[in-house]
Amino acid sequence: MRGLTFDTAALIALERRRPRMAQVYRTAVEDGLLVTVPSPVIAEWWRGRSDVRERLLRGVRVEALDAELAKLAGDALAAISRATTIDAIVMASAARRGDVVYSSDLRDLARLQAFFPAVRVLGV
Repeated sequence: MRGLTFDTAALIALERRRPRMAQVYRTAVEDGLLVTVPSPVIAEWWRGRSDVRERLLRGVRVEALDAELAKLAGDALAAISRATTIDAIVMASAARRGDVVYSSDLRDLARLQAFFPAVRVLGV
C-alpha cells in the first residue's frame, strides 16, 4: 500500500502543531494510509521524551534501517553529490513503497529525485 514518509521536518511540524502537517496527517489516517518514519529520522528528531513525542511515535510506523535500505541509500549517496545520509535514507525508504515524502528540504530532496524519480516530495 502506498502511503506517506515523513522526514525530521515533518515530525517537527507535527510536534509544533503546524496546521498544514496536522491536516496532512489527519487526512492520511482517515484515508487509511500508512505513515512511515525511517528510524534514523527518529534519532535526528528526538531530543528527550515528551508526551507529544510519544503520541506522535504511536501514530506512525517506524521503519528499521535494514541492510537493503542502507545499501539503496548508499547507492544514492554515491550518485548524488551533496546529499545527506538521512535524506538518502528517507528517499530510499519512500521509494521502496512508492510513498510521497513530506519535508522542508525540498531543494536537497529534489537532487535525490534524480536517483529516485518515482518519489514525489511535498513541502511541510
